[in-house]
Amino acid sequence: MHPSIEDYALIGDEQTAALVGTDGSVDWLCLPRFDSAACFARLLGDEDNGYWRIAPVGAERCTRRAYRRDTLVLDTEWETGQGAVRVTDLMPQRDRAPDLVRIVEGLDGEVTLHSVLKLRFDYGSITPWVRRADGHRVAVAGPDSTWLRSEPEVSSWGEDFGTHAEFTVKKGEKVAFVLTWHPSHEPRPPLVDPYDALRHSVEDWRAWVSHCRYDGPHRDAVVRSLITLKALTYAPTGGIVAAPTTSLPEEPGGVRNWDYRFCWLRDSTLTLNALLAAGYQEEAEAWRNWLLRAVAGDPADLQIMYGVAGERRLPEFELPWLSGFARSAPVRVGNDAVKQLQLDVYGEVMDSLCLARESGLSAQPDVWALQTALMDFLRTNWRQPDEGLWEVRGGQRQFVHSKVMVWVAADRAVRTLERHPELDGDLDGWRELRDEVHQEVCEKGYDPERNTFTQSYGSRELDAALLLIPRVGFLPPDDPRVIGTIDAVRKELTHGGFLLRYSTDDGEVDGLPGGEGVFLVCSFWLADALYMTGRTKEAREMFERLAGLANDVGLLSEEFDPVTRRHLGNFPQAFSHIGLVNTALALFGADRAG
Repeated sequence: MHPSIEDYALIGDEQTAALVGTDGSVDWLCLPRFDSAACFARLLGDEDNGYWRIAPVGAERCTRRAYRRDTLVLDTEWETGQGAVRVTDLMPQRDRAPDLVRIVEGLDGEVTLHSVLKLRFDYGSITPWVRRADGHRVAVAGPDSTWLRSEPEVSSWGEDFGTHAEFTVKKGEKVAFVLTWHPSHEPRPPLVDPYDALRHSVEDWRAWVSHCRYDGPHRDAVVRSLITLKALTYAPTGGIVAAPTTSLPEEPGGVRNWDYRFCWLRDSTLTLNALLAAGYQEEAEAWRNWLLRAVAGDPADLQIMYGVAGERRLPEFELPWLSGFARSAPVRVGNDAVKQLQLDVYGEVMDSLCLARESGLSAQPDVWALQTALMDFLRTNWRQPDEGLWEVRGGQRQFVHSKVMVWVAADRAVRTLERHPELDGDLDGWRELRDEVHQEVCEKGYDPERNTFTQSYGSRELDAALLLIPRVGFLPPDDPRVIGTIDAVRKELTHGGFLLRYSTDDGEVDGLPGGEGVFLVCSFWLADALYMTGRTKEAREMFERLAGLANDVGLLSEEFDPVTRRHLGNFPQAFSHIGLVNTALALFGADRAG
């Protein structure tokens, strides 16, 4: 039986990440980067696609598991008829090479454990050649090489193209395993001491968490969300991936399976808000600097997403040898949405750079020149239809949210010039553009009969992104049109107490068959909108329900099925955790966040 998405926990080293199941199996790991090919791909296939399981003989699901307080170090415990044992999993921040460390410790009695390691490079398609060298098991195939060792050394054998070991631990005894990757043409990197790595990891994470300024209700959930965002950061560049996975389905057995191991511009302002408000200026600055490098160039070539180092080419293709999570095919690598026109990203970039300037982040050369170039592009292109925030594949439309974000771009440009008159810019022209966009949206994107803005001009469909209208300042929260929109979205898009992004009943908008779960960040937006319109009790109730959806180690996926109570979509999802942090900060007051 395939595990559920919520059965997994995340470990990582801020350059890549692994998912560890409740059965003690590492079922997903891409090396050396988030977007590299996986060497463990059982998550999207079966055991022949690679995994590494350490568990008591005959045991299945663990008894309990938890992260060590304020860290990304995972402890998984089993209680058996023979005794109790703990497996501690971590990926220490790397010096040169990525390491996966697994430490087994006897807690009571005497427990026999079995380890089985099946490496399958290139997303589970390539079985490496394995040999012994200097007490290691060395696996090599093409550009990839891994070294497995144990301390003390445990006898192992090859079977079914995997490396097996069986060993016994008594109370107080420990056995540490380290799996290290490096390019196959290079010599083996220096060995890490697993116990030093554990100690330093705990110390480093706790030191980082100590900078968090938030001290309000649900602090543990906020801290776990911030740790998750930090874990999804590619440290060399500051880019934050949307998720560490690809193709976890939005509908079991369906085709809505996408690669999220890239950095989306749509997340930029909300991410900056969360990091700055929680006290993480260094991370906010690194994200802002990644953003500047990624979007540099011709504004006409602005993309909605980039690779972790700012790569622009992210071609989408399928992996037919993988059956998909819970038989949800196809499994996709890359993302063709990178080619889409989404006008909202111009507003998100302008808003992010305005926020960065007003928050006191260090000045960067040519930022204003970039912003004026973006405005020059929008002035002549803002009327174009686009694919919108949700990257629909059903054709371009005049999406209301896209136009609202064009207004945001013009508004932030005007605000910046008003606050910084020493800068050069077309203040009158941008004011005119702002007014023109605002008038058009209110005329063509609003349905006066139903007192609600709509998903696109002339449409009767609604969109959860409309909830952002008061947040970005397009209209004040007490405007009757805002209140009407919130009520309409809540009424028409609520499913099981949470919000869908939009209706997928006919597939006309997004051009895809099937449906999807409720979208967690949209439900956080609803909580924000309720709070902004004075319905604080309802907002807090919504937040409580959303926080309660996190799995046993505090992680949220992209979507949720309120009928089966299962997580859906890529996991863990940065957008969901950003929503949790921002909503907690809004609901529980700036006085509780420093």
